[in-house]
Amino acid sequence: MSRSRQPPLVTGISPNEGIPWTKVTIRGENLGTGPADLIGLTICGHNCLLTAEWMSASKIVCRVGQAKNDKGDIIVTTKSGGRGTSTVSFKLLRPEKIGILDQSAVWVDEMNYYDMRTDRNKGIPPLSLRPANPLGIEIEKGKFPQKDLETLFPGMSADFTSENFSAAWYLIENHSSASFEQLKMAITHLKRQANKKSEGSLAYVKGGLSTFFEAQDALSAIHQKLEADGTEKVEGSMTQKLENVLNRASNTADALFQEVLGRKDKADSTRNALNVLQRFKFLFNLPLNIERNIQKGDYDVVINDYEKAKSLFGKTEVQVFKKYYAEVETRIEALRELLLEKLLETPSTLHDQKRYIRHLSDLHAPGDPAWQCIGAQHRWILQLMHGCREGCVRDLKAWRCKTPHRVAFVEKLTKLVLSQLPNFWKLWISYVNGSLFSETAEKSGHIERSKNVRQRQNDFKKMIQEVMQCLVKLVRGALLPLGAAEGGGRQHGGWEGKAELPGQWLAHVIQTLRLTYDSLAALEIPSDLLQTIQDLVLDLRVRCVVVTLQHTAEDIKRLAEKEDWVVDSEGLTSLPCRFERCVLLSLQSLRGVLECKPGEASVFQHPKTQEEVCQLSINIMQGFLYCLEQLSTKPDADVDTAHLSVDVSSPDLFGSIHEDFGLTSEQRLLIVLSNCCYLERHTFLNIAEHFEKHNFQGIEKITQVSMASLKDLDQRLFESYIELKADPIVGSLEPGIYAGYFDWRDCLPPTGVRNYLKEALVNIIAVHAEVFTVSKDLVPRVLSRVVEAVSEELSRLMQCVSSFSRNGALQARLEICTLRDTVAAHLTLESRSSFKQALEALPQLSGGADRKLLEELLSRVKSGMHLQLACFQAAPPPAVKT
Repeated sequence: MSRSRQPPLVTGISPNEGIPWTKVTIRGENLGTGPADLIGLTICGHNCLLTAEWMSASKIVCRVGQAKNDKGDIIVTTKSGGRGTSTVSFKLLRPEKIGILDQSAVWVDEMNYYDMRTDRNKGIPPLSLRPANPLGIEIEKGKFPQKDLETLFPGMSADFTSENFSAAWYLIENHSSASFEQLKMAITHLKRQANKKSEGSLAYVKGGLSTFFEAQDALSAIHQKLEADGTEKVEGSMTQKLENVLNRASNTADALFQEVLGRKDKADSTRNALNVLQRFKFLFNLPLNIERNIQKGDYDVVINDYEKAKSLFGKTEVQVFKKYYAEVETRIEALRELLLEKLLETPSTLHDQKRYIRHLSDLHAPGDPAWQCIGAQHRWILQLMHGCREGCVRDLKAWRCKTPHRVAFVEKLTKLVLSQLPNFWKLWISYVNGSLFSETAEKSGHIERSKNVRQRQNDFKKMIQEVMQCLVKLVRGALLPLGAAEGGGRQHGGWEGKAELPGQWLAHVIQTLRLTYDSLAALEIPSDLLQTIQDLVLDLRVRCVVVTLQHTAEDIKRLAEKEDWVVDSEGLTSLPCRFERCVLLSLQSLRGVLECKPGEASVFQHPKTQEEVCQLSINIMQGFLYCLEQLSTKPDADVDTAHLSVDVSSPDLFGSIHEDFGLTSEQRLLIVLSNCCYLERHTFLNIAEHFEKHNFQGIEKITQVSMASLKDLDQRLFESYIELKADPIVGSLEPGIYAGYFDWRDCLPPTGVRNYLKEALVNIIAVHAEVFTVSKDLVPRVLSRVVEAVSEELSRLMQCVSSFSRNGALQARLEICTLRDTVAAHLTLESRSSFKQALEALPQLSGGADRKLLEELLSRVKSGMHLQLACFQAAPPPAVKT
């Protein structure tokens, strides 16, 4: 079928947005030739033909129905033009849900009105009428289980009319997937709804303005129609009849809704009664709920319920309420006592203590529970420390570990202090800064910390000082002598009869106490409160140095037992090196003790300590000298030479020692003298240098006293050796000279030196050999003294002769010159003077023949004994030391 007209075209719609059942005016072209030509009208996909009223080919009036789409085109279909198009669109707004008693400017479809009785949300009381969607955005339910939400928000509700309303619960339950932009739109919607309520009837009139206009148009049309008739019947005008009809309709409507409004008032009264009952039910069940929650340990729930009940019924005048509220107060008082008892229990963790203090402050407990807890914790720490000492003293006899019992006690005690004191200090800091108390307790005025905080600070300072003093006294009583422990007494002792700890364990204890001090200082405890520990560490450091030096002196005295008499190429045994190593190891063990950590004083700051350490250092030196002296004077039978060995680089060491491996007293004297020389040149100087490196005081005094003692020992030993060696030689001179009734006045012409002189030379050579095998450096010193003794004795003997014959004088001069020339390398001023005096006691040679004979005889003697006299020729320049 052919169409003779163009398709309809919609070019405008007024209004262009609205809720369902909004009346709109559609304008355009070719909208039909008449009502019969209009066969279709859709707005946003909804068929609106039933409400359409064709006005002209360019105008159609209709009402918008319920549509699925929020926005869409306006499509007009006519018989003459077919399906049309649209250049505009209509936006369909979601209608607000209207209750059965809400005012409305338009007719509400009764099939779609909002009745809260069909909404089964949990926890909402019946007949509670409120908007279904107060935010105006899409609701999505069922994603979160109801039980999980009730667990997450205990005691709260998603009902926004409830006094326990939780906005977070409502959003999670209804709008969990909403975006931030949607939530912003929801806020705008809430503000708009609030404005509407504030505007009241004015907003109602504005919302129904179009309806009023339609009513005005209808009334105008009726009025014009009546005027056009121009007739009024006997029964009155049409307008009067219409007014009567409307009045009857109004009265009928009032009668119809009177019952509904009455039921509404009754429902409101019932709802109010239920709310009141629910409020009282909380109070009636509160004592039992408090008991149950206390048994479960849910103190926070108890406190919240108590605060709520107090705010509701704390000042009530109703006797029933007073009775139940008094029962609540009884339960709360019992809870205060229970919490205070738990707070003062020991041991207890810092977390539990803080929790109980906050609960007590929330319950407005009398007094100051936090300070009571601090006092109880202080007494508990002291009790633990004394219990630690008593337990260790009881276990003293059964102790079998390598670690000394008292050292283990100090370790256990410091570990105990470090495990308890940090929490004690943190509890005090929390008390001072108020973090122990809840905000409610801070503001309530029940906590009066600011008034007595200064007094509390002084009291707590005394507590810390008491703990520190207890720690120090217990350690002093265990480690230091009673004289060194400041008032230790038996209260902190119990270690009587035990030997003093070695220096190494004292150093270990010092390190333990230093670590303890560092750990306590890290808590920001003021240094003046920890000064007693520093003083204890200083006393222990001094004691450690003293004990170590004392033990070192004792160890050095026992070095004589380790002398093996093995002589090296320089005439030394291992004893000087052992001595130096022993002292060095002792000083190295004191390195950490002598080192001053931050905040520590020097061990040598007190003059008394300096003097004591200096004397102990001197004792170490003199102890070794005593050890040498003991070795030098030890009887031959006590000398262990089974392990004796010789240095292969020393030819013919000790001569005949190879045969029986026995050491004579003279040989021991020589070895000790050699060691003394090495001590003077090297060992004592090295030890003094080590003392200085370790900051010992009085080094000069130590060196002077030690050197003086060493020289004294050296001189005594040297004199003893000279006495042993020179006296036999000197004693053999006079008998040898006058052997065979020799007479200087009547003797034969000399043919050589006599046997006594040869014997004396051989003995001197034996002394040379003995000394040379031990120490070459001792040869000049020893031989010089032997030669002095022999020359002195020879001079005395010559001076005692009354007269000499020519042959006697020549014989005497030959023997004196032979001895003098043989030992010329070891002559001293004294020996030269003695030889000179001996020669001056002889008559002068009578002529050249005597001199020639003397020279020939001297040459013959030296030639005959050149092998024996070779040792004297290789001797170094004579020494002047005696």
